[in-house]
Amino acid sequence: MTSYAVVIPTLVPDTLADCLAALAAANGPRPEEIVLVDDRTDREPGSLQHPLSVLGDLRERTTVLGGGGRGPAAARNTGLRAVHTPWTVFLDDDVQVGARWCDQLAEDLAEASHDTAGVQGVLAVPLPGERRPTDWERGTAGLVRAHWVTADMAYRTEVLKQVGGFDERFRRAFREDADLALRVLDSGWRIRQGRRTTRHPVRSASRWASVRQQRGNADDALMRHLHGPDWWDKAVAPRGRIRTHAAITSAGVAACALAATGHGRAATACALGWAAGTAEFARARIVPGPRTRHEVATVLATSVLIPPSATWHRLAGAWRHRHTPAWQEEVTP
Repeated sequence: MTSYAVVIPTLVPDTLADCLAALAAANGPRPEEIVLVDDRTDREPGSLQHPLSVLGDLRERTTVLGGGGRGPAAARNTGLRAVHTPWTVFLDDDVQVGARWCDQLAEDLAEASHDTAGVQGVLAVPLPGERRPTDWERGTAGLVRAHWVTADMAYRTEVLKQVGGFDERFRRAFREDADLALRVLDSGWRIRQGRRTTRHPVRSASRWASVRQQRGNADDALMRHLHGPDWWDKAVAPRGRIRTHAAITSAGVAACALAATGHGRAATACALGWAAGTAEFARARIVPGPRTRHEVATVLATSVLIPPSATWHRLAGAWRHRHTPAWQEEVTP
């Protein structure tokens, strides 16, 4: 049996205890090490008492490190530096591994060929059965089809250290996993899909969460700079609506500018273009959903805000990362 360690970056949400309890209850070969990286800037050691207590006999194999609030990529590198096993398995703090996860992981790692650097787990996102999923729930369900997500991802420890680990300039839990995978693949290694299963429940979020998510467009700009304009295809990632968002935003800005300078007819035409684009975007998000009053109101409001937010973050990211060099960090202890 190939030994492995589990690294979990966390901000200590309520889901952490369920994550650790599921890991402790899973059947099969146990992890040699569990490295929990507390990435809160105002760490309160007492708040970890309950999550750690659910680990049972795995508690003695668990190390808690401070991440310094630098984001999940840096937190995973902090955990990676403490690992001494051939394989490192990354889990998110809001997932729950399956009952046979340890057994299935052992099979996944045993079947990895000598040129395989990573083995991805199978994610399952439970959705409500009595109604259509909300826009937020459908977004989370997209993880099921995503490649190389670190919600459950195993890598050879030595390969991670050879490529410099995660790029810590990705400060959010977005694209840092795809960037790492592309660098691993570019080094001549393979990454394959395993058979172990992990449950990823939909976490609660405010009605404005989809607007805040648009900050990820700056990370898309960094991906383009690092991996070229075809990075979408390399990463097998959906392109999203950034071009449409830019067109809607341009129409809105033009309408305001033209109205301010007395060009009423042209301003009206641009305003109609903005309204039509916004309405189409909102409709595409409302129709598949439950269409409750709260959901429709949320989608309408956020559909107005998302295009300019996405466009702003994409432009800001492109400017900020225009001279960014390749990641060459050392993650050896």
